[in-house]
Amino acid sequence: MNVVPDTSAVIDGRVSERVDDGTYEGASVLVPEAVVGELESQANDGLDSGWDGLSELQRLAEHADAGTIELRYLGGRPGASAREHASEGDIDAIIREVAAEHDATLLSSDIVQTEVARAKGIAVEYVEPVARGVVDDLPIEDLFTDETMSVHLKSGTRPKAKRGSLGEMRYEFIDEEPTDDERMREWANGIVNLARQSNEGFIELSDDGIDVVQYRNYRIAVARPPFADGIEITAVRPIAKTDLDDYEFADQLRERFLERQRGVLISGSPGAGKSTFAQAVAEFLNEEDYAVKTMEKPRDLQVGPEITQYGALGGSMERTADSLLLVRPDYTIYDEVRKTNDFKVFADMRMAGVGMVGVVHASRAIDALQRLIGRVELGMIPQIVDTVVYIEDGRVHTVYDVETEVKVPAGLTAEDLARPVIQVVDFETGRPEFEIYTFNRQVVTVPLNDDGDEPETGVGRIAKQEIEREIRSVARGHVAVELQGQNDAIVYVEESDIATVIGKGGGRIGDIERRLGIDIDVRTHDDRPSGRGGSGAGGSGGRGGSSGPGAHGGQVGEDRGTVVQPEITSRHVVIGVDGGVGETVEVRAGGEYLFTATVGRGGEVQVSRGSAIAEELEDAIDRKRTITVVPAR
Repeated sequence: MNVVPDTSAVIDGRVSERVDDGTYEGASVLVPEAVVGELESQANDGLDSGWDGLSELQRLAEHADAGTIELRYLGGRPGASAREHASEGDIDAIIREVAAEHDATLLSSDIVQTEVARAKGIAVEYVEPVARGVVDDLPIEDLFTDETMSVHLKSGTRPKAKRGSLGEMRYEFIDEEPTDDERMREWANGIVNLARQSNEGFIELSDDGIDVVQYRNYRIAVARPPFADGIEITAVRPIAKTDLDDYEFADQLRERFLERQRGVLISGSPGAGKSTFAQAVAEFLNEEDYAVKTMEKPRDLQVGPEITQYGALGGSMERTADSLLLVRPDYTIYDEVRKTNDFKVFADMRMAGVGMVGVVHASRAIDALQRLIGRVELGMIPQIVDTVVYIEDGRVHTVYDVETEVKVPAGLTAEDLARPVIQVVDFETGRPEFEIYTFNRQVVTVPLNDDGDEPETGVGRIAKQEIEREIRSVARGHVAVELQGQNDAIVYVEESDIATVIGKGGGRIGDIERRLGIDIDVRTHDDRPSGRGGSGAGGSGGRGGSSGPGAHGGQVGEDRGTVVQPEITSRHVVIGVDGGVGETVEVRAGGEYLFTATVGRGGEVQVSRGSAIAEELEDAIDRKRTITVVPAR
């Protein structure tokens, strides 16, 4: 009698079982090399099925040594391609070929393999598969109490749990003895098998060394070597279910949600209660007869059956969004918005007219909004997100309105500095808390405060940085800037840099003053109260515009200068100058003064791109204005 067992029969130990009861006594057991290869691959991946199958082969070898059976290995070893396509039947086909070639009976616990073999006329014996690791309940459920939010288990360590109420969570040991590998392996296999077998669970993610399981309201991550340095199980569940009435500003928030479809970011630190609040919002919207869906990975929001929970379709939330747009929900709860692609999907759905509620990790309310910067166009942010809700210790801590206004940013005075400004307004007080706008090609988020005596905060800090950058582009020595208020500043430079910094006729400082709406005094370091003092150098400095705007106007007529062709690189605008290194020159556009500079060692004047002067120079070049260089006098 010839018998060919397939991989399932070897893993279940069905061959040695029949040898032991006498059914296969004296039989020739022909094991395909394809079976050995598949078992070896499973064992290398850390799967218990592979180790169980190899143990069965060792038992068969012992029976062969005892003369009870004849054991032979036949056929070719499957290649990498066949192993990769094992789920598609490539290895099963090799096993059937061995059985057909040797006129043997195929022994299998795989119903599909059995039916295919019968269809091909191969003698086959089907045996019920062994129920491996079947459990009726979650193996670690008894480690949870009513106040337990999460349980943390790892081989060789004492089990820990995070317990308490929202805002007062604490870690504590729940066993005095470390958990050994055998117990961890038992728990891990039981959790994964339960998710596969139960109608109340599913496997959200399965990859080499990691399984993420959702069973009832438990989200469980099971990590194994080589992905982790030991078997680790992290199980999390919500400890509270709330409705919108449990939160502050409930009436106002209800009105906002019902007024029109909104773009909302729910932010907070891990464990603060963001998902619990999102769940309450979803239930409220559903009760108000809105069509509500969720996008989750993993799907662990505890919502009613009327709300369909969607995962990542084919591993892509973008594909999920495409499908949802065909369903046309009124609101979609996106848990969690984390990566750049998540923000883009959120924005696309919002711009398509879908109300969106996104859950975002952030340590401050404003941080949630800042995570959109650079991922979507700045001007589109208020259309994408009009409300930010910050959750702390399970309660609504802050609510922000997000709106756009064309205005002069707070702290600046010149009317020509008006621009689109995103205002972040405190929902409770109605006062603006932050302004977001573009400043010299940079997006800045400026905290607002009512204390005018603190120039080092908010827009004052940005103005100081810009002044320092502009002055350092022409000054050789040390530069220090002190803000005297939101509209006044003092710049301290070396005495030898005074003329260069002020520029002929005060043009350099006058230009900066006009751009920033700030009055600037230029002085030497000796004039600083904390400086060397006593040198009486005050006469060498002065207000940027003190020489009068017409001081350099006559120079154009006296000397039209040398025409130059500036070169624009990735970092600088470079002007080649025919003249001595270290000479001071004026750069003009169409005869109008732009700035004063010192010729560098390479016979060049370099202006850093992004600076106010560089922007003006590039604008002049774009407008085909003639750029000239004139010796400063």
